[in-house]
Amino acid sequence: MSDKIRVAVGGQGRSGYNIHSKRLMQDTDRFTIASVADQLPERREDAEVELKAEKVYSDWRPMLEEGGFDLFVNSLPSPLHVDASIAALNAGYHVICEKPNARTVADFDRITEAADKNNRLFFPFQNNRLQPFFDKIQEVLASGVLGDIVHIRSAWSGFRRRWDWQTRQDLWGGSLLNTGPHAVDQALCLFGWENTPEVFCRMDCRNPFEGDAENHITMTLWDPERKAPQIDIDISSLYTYSDPFTYNISGTNGGLIGGARELKWKYFDPDTAPKHDMWLWSIDRKYPREELKYTEESWTLDEVRTEGAVGYTLESMPSGPERFYNNVYDVLINGAERLIKPEQTRKQIAVMEEAHRQNPLPKKPQSLDFKL
Repeated sequence: MSDKIRVAVGGQGRSGYNIHSKRLMQDTDRFTIASVADQLPERREDAEVELKAEKVYSDWRPMLEEGGFDLFVNSLPSPLHVDASIAALNAGYHVICEKPNARTVADFDRITEAADKNNRLFFPFQNNRLQPFFDKIQEVLASGVLGDIVHIRSAWSGFRRRWDWQTRQDLWGGSLLNTGPHAVDQALCLFGWENTPEVFCRMDCRNPFEGDAENHITMTLWDPERKAPQIDIDISSLYTYSDPFTYNISGTNGGLIGGARELKWKYFDPDTAPKHDMWLWSIDRKYPREELKYTEESWTLDEVRTEGAVGYTLESMPSGPERFYNNVYDVLINGAERLIKPEQTRKQIAVMEEAHRQNPLPKKPQSLDFKL
């Protein structure tokens, strides 16, 4: 491989075009779009004209067979993520795969086994873990100013009626496989990768049209030993009055609220806070009260860094894909360590697989067939 990585992109839908191809076009000193595959002729034309792709294909399979590239970006429809990733690894290419990488741990293991067998690298794509606001949240929590983190509320909800493939179980639709990889990945970061959570989940399908996949989820990650915080995740398209904060974090010395553009947190110093003796009975027929001296801080994302943001339930800033592709380049060219480790994504998939196991939903016959 030369210092310029040749890339093939499978799929030019929302993420394949808006996230991956556009990011690659902004870094032509290090990446070249060698080929693109998409079923729709107008998208192939865009790939030739806008992306300056050297070759275009109506199917990803002949693209893998003909080769001429180093790295395959798997942004194909979700049901093809497992098979196309394995096929690309077996053909000798490194692979970036959009979420969801797989529905089951067993299938994810097949992907990583193919990577190991062929001495290739597999990169799960997790752009939202690399967002500036999430870096700041982790920084604040690591500083210890909030004390022991007891509870985290993670809200990814709004009101949205849908009638596309994301509402169909047979096409790997549903809120958990669509938004869940972002929410669960961040939750596991905050839970601690050294910890394995117990999972409680309830899902429901309340799509107004013929979709049969879930559009309402409440999930709790918890630690029986209470070494990790309890994390409650809401992912729903039925919240008319949605939570204004993606995160609400509660610690023993303070708390944090906010989302992609702004965070606020406040805390007190337990060493300088008043000390109290235990009451056996109320005094003056009142509960105890005190005035704590809080320190309040805030963080705001520079507006310049918001241009090109994508996403629905959470704004995804362009710095996420930028950092991801910077790391991919550094790994492949300079032997750096992967920011998003496959073993971490494996744990994410295990959580989502358990959530699906707890919530089998009836499947409906579909009026439209889709050829993959």
